[in-house]
Amino acid sequence: MRRTRAAGALLLAGAVTVLAAAGPAQAQEYRYWAFWDGADRGSWTYATQGPATVRPADGAVEGFRFTVSADSAAAGRPRAAADFDALCRATPAKDGRKRIGIVIDFGTAADAPGGARPPAARTACAQVPEDASAGEALAAVARPLRYDSNALLCAIAGYPTSGCADQVSGADGAKGAPKGADGSTAAGGSKGAGDGGDGGPSAGLLGGVAAVVVLGGAAVWQARRRRG
Repeated sequence: MRRTRAAGALLLAGAVTVLAAAGPAQAQEYRYWAFWDGADRGSWTYATQGPATVRPADGAVEGFRFTVSADSAAAGRPRAAADFDALCRATPAKDGRKRIGIVIDFGTAADAPGGARPPAARTACAQVPEDASAGEALAAVARPLRYDSNALLCAIAGYPTSGCADQVSGADGAKGAPKGADGSTAAGGSKGAGDGGDGGPSAGLLGGVAAVVVLGGAAVWQARRRRG
């Protein structure tokens, strides 16, 4: 009886050890255009929607920064202030139109793909119809834009010349992957079988641990039955 209990305990301990050793998966990094909303006092807030679905009011500032990151916490912010007055003071208001300040930061040489040289940052004041989206405001001042089949913004003013939200380094299972223009996750959004996806252990690993525990319990039960 003691031997069967010991065997069951060892199986359970082994399963727990395997689970603990799994550890959290490293978030995958991407090279992409991050989209930012200008907030009060010239600061930036990571946008929760894609530029095609955000319809800013007159006086808003929208920012775009080419960056390498795994989530919004690590994404690079535009290095220019979100200052509408500075951006649009030379653009008079018009009936039926709105003015949107646009800040475009092409990132650093370290973030550039394939050793490319990032263009100099630029700013503009887009004067667009009152129902225009942030994406339409961007298109008014920074063509050509390039999108992929998932409506993910790939290039602004032709930069970069190729690629779209390419993986840079890290493990599978991206956290906060780049979003498409409609706000849906476009890069790294699907998880393959066995991927954790949330930074925890994979479903396959949890299933294996559960099987070990069940088999250990069955062995103990069979041993008790024989002795009875």
